[in-house]
Amino acid sequence: MKTSSCRIWQLVVLILVSVIHKEALAAKHAVGGSQGWDESTNFDSWSSSETFKVGDELEFKYTPLHSVVELPNESAFKSCDIGSPLKSLSGGSNTVKLDKPGTRYFACGTSGHCEQGMKVKITTVAADGSSASSASSPATTTTTPSSSQSTSVASHQHQLLSFLSLITTLLVSLVFFI
Repeated sequence: MKTSSCRIWQLVVLILVSVIHKEALAAKHAVGGSQGWDESTNFDSWSSSETFKVGDELEFKYTPLHSVVELPNESAFKSCDIGSPLKSLSGGSNTVKLDKPGTRYFACGTSGHCEQGMKVKITTVAADGSSASSASSPATTTTTPSSSQSTSVASHQHQLLSFLSLITTLLVSLVFFI
């Protein structure tokens, strides 16, 4: 009976560590970097400097002057047709989970802002880095120092969390299974 109870606890701990490890591997992308969701941000440059994987999250931070709409397709994205969005978000702070590979399109729902460039195309790849869709390659642009620094810090934090998660998994395995 005691051995059975011990094995159940080992399984519970292993499952918890696996969940923590998976969450540590997911990245949070502040849309627009340090400038955020704003019409002065170069979203083509920002998005081309990022790698979006299944499980990652987009964090939209903006003033009450703006909103976020998810557009249904590339045609609506290119023409800034915000009339039939898949999703409309407001409130100044929203998180969108990237739950499958493919391309998603976002724009500001405030009249005229999309036409001024306040839109972003996000291509999400599988967690192993492969893409499930044939998306066109992002435009070649230069990144601003602030978005580059923001990306670098986020990348280092992500790597540190992944490393700590891996160490935790190994320690738990050693303690419970040896």
